Amino acid sequence: DAAGAELVPSGGPVIFAPADAESLLSFRGVRYRGAVRVLAEPGGLAVVNHVELEQYLRGVVPREMPSRWGNDAPEALEAQAIAARSYAYIRVPSDAAVEPRSGWHMVATVQNQVYAGLDVEAPIVNEAIDRTAGLVIRYNGLLVDAPYFSSCGGRTAAPKESWRDVREEPYLPSVDDTDPRTGRPYCDIAPRNHWTEEFDEAQLSEAVRRALVAAGARDPRPGVMTAMRVEGRTTSGRATALVLRTDRGDVTVRNNEIRNVLRNTRGAILSSTYFSIERESRVRGHLSGVTLRGHGNGHGVGMCQWGAIGRSRAGLDARTILRHYYPGTVVGFAD
Repeated sequence: DAAGAELVPSGGPVIFAPADAESLLSFRGVRYRGAVRVLAEPGGLAVVNHVELEQYLRGVVPREMPSRWGNDAPEALEAQAIAARSYAYIRVPSDAAVEPRSGWHMVATVQNQVYAGLDVEAPIVNEAIDRTAGLVIRYNGLLVDAPYFSSCGGRTAAPKESWRDVREEPYLPSVDDTDPRTGRPYCDIAPRNHWTEEFDEAQLSEAVRRALVAAGARDPRPGVMTAMRVEGRTTSGRATALVLRTDRGDVTVRNNEIRNVLRNTRGAILSSTYFSIERESRVRGHLSGVTLRGHGNGHGVGMCQWGAIGRSRAGLDARTILRHYYPGTVVGFAD
């Protein structure tokens, strides 16, 4: 919907710019601040929102930490705004005129940060963004890439516990998330901090196929699983590797790839790798069902969002929250 916009002539992409400061653009019923560029791609069209960073955050923070979570935890919302701003600054050059080859700096999904334009904005979140305007996280003077996730189950993970071929960072160690007043995790208030998942025979067979795809097998057909075992634990208690014994041989999946292989009937990935095998059912020598019991939701690296909410409700401020999840860091201005 380009009503109230002017079409800017261009030798490449088509650019829709708002006619004035009060005008907005919409795409598929979602309103956006800033301009919209439409780029020709091999598979169709790419729609890119060009928006000022502080306005971009207004469409990110409410999706990454919904206001209904943090309406009584303003310091957690501030911590989320600072972390999301740091993440964005890492990926957008200081000279924003430098055009990336793809035509955009970030995508609007969990691949980067979830971004949903103007319609998700909430006053309490906008206030948190405004109070922290320009603030980012730094370590030894350098801007920090600040990952975050939903809940940790009691302890966060270091990067190599979740991802392969990544560099360990001194500001991203595994940290304890226990509330000393209760002896329970600050994130125990999260709806998915403790979970159970059940897999039937068909799901296990499909998991074999996904594991073979991940391993680069030439013939990744579904297979029959005869056994499943966790092979090794990280320092935070998460599974290092999951070995699937099948009628086609053993397949090993590691770190966060375990979550992609073990999807539920809706196609959602496993909540975390912080789990144990609770129960197995067998029929004629193969697995007909498996029950997993786990903790936490997400990759586990960086700031535990529900932990931040718990800490905010306990009276801790945003800087204290961030120092806990990113030890050794300070909050300062981006420029």
